Amino acid sequence: MNMKRFLAVATLFAATAAFAQARHIYPPVSAANADIATALTKAKAEHKRVLIDFGGDWCGDCQVLDIYMHQPPNDALLNQNYVLVHVNIGDHMEENVAVAEKYGASLHRGVPALAVVNPDGKVVFGQKNGEFEAMRKMDPKSVTAFLEQWKPKK
Repeated sequence: MNMKRFLAVATLFAATAAFAQARHIYPPVSAANADIATALTKAKAEHKRVLIDFGGDWCGDCQVLDIYMHQPPNDALLNQNYVLVHVNIGDHMEENVAVAEKYGASLHRGVPALAVVNPDGKVVFGQKNGEFEAMRKMDPKSVTAFLEQWKPKK
């Protein structure tokens, strides 16, 4: 790789990392159980499912997933069918591991890791195979397909 290309790639990487660090998505680690309980109550009242996103602000793929979720048409699908909860897994993926396991989401293959839960707490989908761990390389339509697949049946 020539020096000019190397510098361009390094600059892009630094800018992406800075952007990711600038966006605060995930609440404190301690908020997980209360946030999920609140979301389950809201989902029941609104006839929606709960979408639990396990990750961290430091995770570039988590940042991209959040951006994709809030772009058309995903933002409408999300708002109409889900109550979104972000669960912070800590700086070393050591926090809220039991919460992720409870909802069938494996952190072993990386984050973001997603779970979809009915308002009664029953797991509808728990990510096991790192489906979104390379979100930066994925198309926003993959999020659309996921949201369509797991939305509640009306």
